[in-house]
Amino acid sequence: MGDGVRQPARASLVRAEKLQKALQAGAPPSFVPTELSPGSTPCSEISCSIPISLPPASDSASQLHFFEQMFQASPDALSIADCAHRVLWANETFLSVFGYTLPDVIGHSLENLVVPSDRLAESKWVHEVLARGERVTLETKRRKKDGTLVDVSLSCAPLLREGKTVGFYAGYRDISDRKRVEALSSALYRVAEKSSSAHDLQQFFAAVHSIIDELMYARNFYIALYDPATEMLSFPYFVDERDGAPAPKKIGRGLTDHLIRTGEPLLATPEVLQSMESRGEVERNGARSLDWMGVPLKVNSHTFGALVVQTYSKNIRYGERDKEILTFVARQLASAVEIKRNEQALRRSEARYRSLVQSSVYGIYRSSLEGRFLDVNPALITILGYGSAEEVLLLDPEKNVFANPAEHVHLIEEFRRSGRLDGMEVKWKRKDKNVITVRISGRAVSSADEPADVLEAIAEDVTDRRALEEQFRQAQKMEAVGRLAGGVAHDFNNLLMVISGYAEVLLSKLAPENPLHDKGKAIQQAADRATTLTRQLLAFSRKQLLELKVVDVNAIVQDMERLLRPLIGENVELITILSPSAVHTRADAGQLEQVLMNLVVNAKDAMPAGGKLTIQTQISAVDGHHRGEQQFIRPGKYVQLSVSDTGMGMDKETQSRIFEPFFTTKEKGKGTGLGLSTVYGIVKQSGGYVMVQSELGHGTTFHIYLPQVDGAAEKQSAPVPDASLGGTETLLLVEDEESVRQLVRDTLEAKGYRVFEAESGEAGLAVADGFDGNIDLVITDVVMPGISGRELVEQLAKSRPTTKVLYLSGYTEDAILSDGSIEQGTAFLQKPFSLQSLARKVREVLG
Repeated sequence: MGDGVRQPARASLVRAEKLQKALQAGAPPSFVPTELSPGSTPCSEISCSIPISLPPASDSASQLHFFEQMFQASPDALSIADCAHRVLWANETFLSVFGYTLPDVIGHSLENLVVPSDRLAESKWVHEVLARGERVTLETKRRKKDGTLVDVSLSCAPLLREGKTVGFYAGYRDISDRKRVEALSSALYRVAEKSSSAHDLQQFFAAVHSIIDELMYARNFYIALYDPATEMLSFPYFVDERDGAPAPKKIGRGLTDHLIRTGEPLLATPEVLQSMESRGEVERNGARSLDWMGVPLKVNSHTFGALVVQTYSKNIRYGERDKEILTFVARQLASAVEIKRNEQALRRSEARYRSLVQSSVYGIYRSSLEGRFLDVNPALITILGYGSAEEVLLLDPEKNVFANPAEHVHLIEEFRRSGRLDGMEVKWKRKDKNVITVRISGRAVSSADEPADVLEAIAEDVTDRRALEEQFRQAQKMEAVGRLAGGVAHDFNNLLMVISGYAEVLLSKLAPENPLHDKGKAIQQAADRATTLTRQLLAFSRKQLLELKVVDVNAIVQDMERLLRPLIGENVELITILSPSAVHTRADAGQLEQVLMNLVVNAKDAMPAGGKLTIQTQISAVDGHHRGEQQFIRPGKYVQLSVSDTGMGMDKETQSRIFEPFFTTKEKGKGTGLGLSTVYGIVKQSGGYVMVQSELGHGTTFHIYLPQVDGAAEKQSAPVPDASLGGTETLLLVEDEESVRQLVRDTLEAKGYRVFEAESGEAGLAVADGFDGNIDLVITDVVMPGISGRELVEQLAKSRPTTKVLYLSGYTEDAILSDGSIEQGTAFLQKPFSLQSLARKVREVLG
């Protein structure tokens, strides 16, 4: 290090004397060494490392001028004060930095001139240190004449004479630029730091606002972002003392819009703004600020937003230096925003993917080449029936998941061979040991994070679908058989109508002792048996007549119990378990009794050595989560009627055919094979479902599900009394089957009625048009060549609105019925019917 400057005692005395005179006179000090010997210099007793040639001691004016030049040329703001800290002298830099003139400062307290009010405690401490004869150096803020603050490096020292303090020296170096650079560097660093720590853009923008507010006035601050795809300008962060945040809008002609279009910083003072408006470059929106300053947010050359501050106060103005600072911050902010937006887009993409996987109804999993599960989604856990992912990840798929280990081996081999799986169906075991059918599709993936290829796969539980497809095929078969059976039964009904009708006529003409009477009786019995068979076929094909009413299933079981006990025999124990709550459904009570009778007879025959037969009723709530046989039932509340036996049971093959007409496992002559077919048809026509559970050697249970309804059970219709008496009314009979038409005509004419007949709907209209008298009743078949029975009635009603109607039909698929039930007010007679039934019905309709 170089030698320091040493001040001799003599020089100190001279400087002290000059300072004392200045203090006493209130004039600038003159440090000219008048008492030095000729030829000596002020540094003659100083070991000085800076060789300076001073004017001779005799030239005091020159020396004074020399020291004043040094004092004034200093880049620091220098001042000398007395012991009361009143200014004795200050250089030009001092006056320039703090904005004073020399008369403003001479004789005034430094504290009053340059110390801010919030730094008075600091000033007091400085005085105390100086009073102890110590030097003070610190960085602080001092106040200019206009009230603004300036960052300074302050150096203070006492001025001594003969060991006593006679004044003070204070030097101020303006460090505003350095502080500004430091603040800017800190701000840029903090922007980068906040871009990493902030959770979202809104939080990040708020942090940036706080940082900029430390660099300049930023009470009114906003960030605008522009989407070129939609040409929309949005304001995700907007703080202003006068305006609210604007709604997103198409880019227009505002200052922000102009800034984004040009991509250049803009300081819009009132003069600049006026000029831009006069040139038509911008249109002012919102509250009118005094200074508006904005800088673009850019990545490369692409402008995607703006950073804006503005002021409404005349005391706060922006300058070019502020614009430069804001530009620096905007560059850092733009990069951070772009990174943040990319991070958010990535997080949204990951969240969407995660949500897609987690909420998928399909099982999604990743597994190793050995088949071990590496990751599973909730749907796969549900498919396998476990409670957590941890349980599934611990499973050995070959032993614990695949019902057939060979399928697992085949799957892995296929995966190794082609690197993908396309809809391979396998059998899996659930936790509850139930076997399900699963269709697996997937592909091999590899990454730096994985030690080897893994399988990413989607597993779809198709158990229900495959069972439903099988049920659909079965339903199609049953429908085809039903159509055939229904068509045959309909044609047979017309034939049986003639056979049974004329048998009834013959029996009425023959005395009981006549040898032909028994033969006629045999004909009628055969016709009745044939009628029963056709009715069973119609029941299976869901084309029979049902009179649907609200019925109490418990009451039906209780009424039937008295009839069933003698039927099943003493070696079969009958148990009934009835629901304590109301079990009401809409059904035909008589047909429901037939269902129960057929099931009980079937159960009795399955227990030739005796056993236990249980009839149970309950309310069953079916939802979409039911499995097994209930999976095909529409969700809702049902009345469940179950008939269980402890008989021999059935295998799967038998169960798949039990509802087919004429299928039976009984010995020849022991059954028609129509009992369960009738059950199936009646239940289906009533809007219900029939399911069977059976296992060889473990008995059988039939479950009937009928939709539950609210309301009290309706009383059954009272039987119509016999109407042996006929009448004299005029009837129009329209029937395309001649033999049936002739039988009905003869029967009604024998009862005294006047009957007009027609073989078709068109002929019936012609007969009616040609008869001027009153037609009291039209009896018509429903399905006929040409116009139907309903169309005939509709046309007749136009000219004969009071004429009553009785429909005849072989089955109830005809248009006058809805869902197999009689419409309100519709008179209907189903073929084959007895002649007595015909007479009663005609009399009933005529009244």
